[in-house]
Amino acid sequence: MLALHLSPGFAPTNAVPIEFASFTFSGGEPHIKLNLAVSGNVPEPVLITHRIASSADFMQLLLATDALRRAGYARLSVLLPYFPAARQDRLMVPGEPLSVRVYADLINAQQYEQVHVFDPHSDVTPALLNKVHVLSNQAFVEQVLTNYDLSTVCLISPDAGALKKIHKLSTALGGIPVVVCDKERDVRTGALTGFRVFANELAGRHCLIVDDICDGGGTFIGLAAELRKLNPASVSLAVSHGIFSKGLAPLTSALDHVYTTDSFSTLPATDAVTQLSLKNLITL
Repeated sequence: MLALHLSPGFAPTNAVPIEFASFTFSGGEPHIKLNLAVSGNVPEPVLITHRIASSADFMQLLLATDALRRAGYARLSVLLPYFPAARQDRLMVPGEPLSVRVYADLINAQQYEQVHVFDPHSDVTPALLNKVHVLSNQAFVEQVLTNYDLSTVCLISPDAGALKKIHKLSTALGGIPVVVCDKERDVRTGALTGFRVFANELAGRHCLIVDDICDGGGTFIGLAAELRKLNPASVSLAVSHGIFSKGLAPLTSALDHVYTTDSFSTLPATDAVTQLSLKNLITL
């Protein structure tokens, strides 16, 4: 198998990489030129990988797919560890698009042999994608838990939306206790209030908040404050996709440690944050 790794510094497989050059025309159009050893009815499969952080990244993926097909590479699969707009999976207020459906339709139109996604936000994304292969967060959380005595750990569900996934994870990990939490969000403004922890005491417990995405981090900062009222030994975060749009400092001030993967970007090394490579966590 060959691999086309479109994100600099992100190569989550050992497949032979395809070299390429990309640039943007003066009119704003992105362009890509693949350095292909052979062309014309090539039977060898190609895995395209990309960390989608912008519409330009998504367009680069579509252009690369077209370039491969025009060169005769018919067997194409794609790994999009962070699926764009996965959080926009329902209509919250009138006048908004169902964004995840738009991205899924564009991916389905490429007719990939397989679409790999890592820990999607909800069941909606895999339901909309053809030939989807969901990579769970279990191996990631298992690796995080090697830092703790399991008899002292409890998994924290940050809200009702994460509860089903965390209970499934707890069962797979041998029944680690789960603490349920909740919050209120104004869907028009995004403001968070009313953090609640449904437990009476957490003394001596290492609380690991588990979620799929950290954007600004307001949920986890507010939740950490409530958890600390119950006297835990520590409060940390394990989040599959670290966007960290407001930086890491607010999170590392509120939490004992932050664990994430390189699904969205590569972070600078720091004592307060551990970033695990997807290359060591997934099998394709």
